[in-house]
Amino acid sequence: MSLVVNLAEQLVNGLSLGMVYVLLAAGLSIIFGVMDVINFSHGELFALGAYFALSIVDPLGSGVGFWVALVLSPLLVGIVGVGIERFTIRPLYGRNPLYHILLTFGLVLIINDLIVLGWGSEQQNLAVPDYLTTPIAVGGIEVSVYNYFMIGFTALLAAGIWLFLTRSKYGMIIRAGSEDRQMVRNVGIDIDRYYTLIFGLGAALAAVGGIVLGGYQSVNPGMGSSVIVPAFIIVVLGGLGSFRGAVVGGLLVGVVRTLTRTYAGAELFELQGFVVAMPDFEGVTIFLLMIGVLLYKPQGLFGGSEHSEGGAEDTLLTGVESGVFSDETRRNLGLAFVAVLAVAPFVFLLTGNTYYITLLNQMFIFAIFALSLDIVMGYTGLVPLGHTMFYGVGAYAAALVMIHLTASFLVALAVAILVCALIAWVVGSLSIRVSGIYFAMITLAFAELFYNMVFKFDFTGGSDGLVGWEPLVGIAGIGLELGAITVPLGPIEITPATAFYYIAFGLALCSLYFATRVMNAPFGSVLASIGETEERTEFLGYDVRKYKRRVFVISGGMAGMAGGLLAVKPGTFIISPDQTLAWIHSGEVIVMTLVGGMGTLIGPMLGAGFFVGAEDVLSSYTEQWRLIIGTIFVLFVLFVPRGLVSLPSMVVSAYDDSRFGDSSATTGDPEEAG
Repeated sequence: MSLVVNLAEQLVNGLSLGMVYVLLAAGLSIIFGVMDVINFSHGELFALGAYFALSIVDPLGSGVGFWVALVLSPLLVGIVGVGIERFTIRPLYGRNPLYHILLTFGLVLIINDLIVLGWGSEQQNLAVPDYLTTPIAVGGIEVSVYNYFMIGFTALLAAGIWLFLTRSKYGMIIRAGSEDRQMVRNVGIDIDRYYTLIFGLGAALAAVGGIVLGGYQSVNPGMGSSVIVPAFIIVVLGGLGSFRGAVVGGLLVGVVRTLTRTYAGAELFELQGFVVAMPDFEGVTIFLLMIGVLLYKPQGLFGGSEHSEGGAEDTLLTGVESGVFSDETRRNLGLAFVAVLAVAPFVFLLTGNTYYITLLNQMFIFAIFALSLDIVMGYTGLVPLGHTMFYGVGAYAAALVMIHLTASFLVALAVAILVCALIAWVVGSLSIRVSGIYFAMITLAFAELFYNMVFKFDFTGGSDGLVGWEPLVGIAGIGLELGAITVPLGPIEITPATAFYYIAFGLALCSLYFATRVMNAPFGSVLASIGETEERTEFLGYDVRKYKRRVFVISGGMAGMAGGLLAVKPGTFIISPDQTLAWIHSGEVIVMTLVGGMGTLIGPMLGAGFFVGAEDVLSSYTEQWRLIIGTIFVLFVLFVPRGLVSLPSMVVSAYDDSRFGDSSATTGDPEEAG
């Protein structure tokens, strides 16, 4: 087969994939353009459409069932989307748009576990009519009829949506609402009903994409998470809210991904004995494109003016104002809690419940990780969706040091902190050029860039990860292997897990003390001011970018230490990309931070303990523990946005309101009584 014919075939394959991306990104872009909602659960709605189609095709057969599913399944997913908008998204209108990201991440956990519960975790094939799978040759290019169906059908559907938005009465109202919602309300139109329609339409478009791609490849529970990041890349490239941008961006990403996957490493020619080959840019190119666009044209190729990030009235809510205890009471409670944690391992060793020592070790690691996020999110108001890059890089750096340089865990942790602080300085210097949603997106792009780069290098172990190290408690080769520590102490024996417990416990306390000192210093006051109103802080003469960059470095270094502790922890035999660098972990640490209480330092650490503990307890009873965690998180976003630390004040406030109400009901109005 000639190179030209092969290239043409790959272009057709790229266009086929690109048209699926067009449907997915068009729904995302429409929802954002009209509602200012970044919907992270869009990928799960994409997968849900494919699974609904499976349930329709299986009893009816591929001949008729596929076409029925192509109509009925998007309607069902559209109804699900309507319910999501009505009961979860709508209560958040008026809050910072970043809350939509937080809420829809909780929906990701819920919908994904519902899919596994309903259809299982195995990969399945969505049957399509036999005549669509027949290969056909056109001009020497031989691909299946299904490829041409994907291109033609999705192109017609995209054209229909464009006509609906630009030519119909409903489309005119929707476009007017995206420009000035209050003006539309002033003329007597209930714009909220149109928001519901748009969210349902976007969900239905995602479902169509899921069905079409499911018939082309396969259907599995992870298909939603595998397409959501490329979908965000597309809407960023094309312009958030731009339908035309979604079309162009979808086709561009589809073609680029297909070509880089097909020709990565392919030999081009030989020059004086040297073979010139295509570089292996698969999984990297599109993230570089996304970063470049965000840095130089955040509004995208076809977007309008840069998205407004809101004012002080819709800043992220913190738990700072939620305390009901005096400073002395809080201090005494904290000291008592520390004392309990200090003696807890001995209690567990005496009672034989050593598993809880391992569980607390995991809690300490994630507590430091959540604390590192709170420094940058809870105080400065920046939401990094790629924070797991520092956690993952820290784990890899520590493991590589212990494998190739020295087994000393002290050196390994120091290197992890320094490497992540350096990366945070570079990434932060670039990322802080944009703010709000754009900042969240560019950090996600950097994290995905690191995730994909790990697969490219032999020294990182690729997809297999790193194995084979033994941490040393000491330095310069002098000390004890952590995994070999056994110290008899009367009726109990100090184990490696117990030794690590006090290492992690001590570092968690030191991290909290350091963060408290930093945030109580003038530096922390400036950060809090930036979080409240960046423009006013800049007007007062502070170099806002410098402060953002510095706090990003502190946050990245601390997250790197948490990752390094993961590598040091007894029982960690492997460090892999999915274990440390997958984007889902950024969402999980955001869950911990918000559930605990942003902007309080101690709150996110408690949230981490709650998350890890809840995962352990729930997973022992059900495989769908993420469904429960996701539900709890959604409820927190909706009703307890200031986190666990705000519960005492909420209880006291509710009690006071109840007492006031009872008192008024008892005394009444004297005039009315007479």
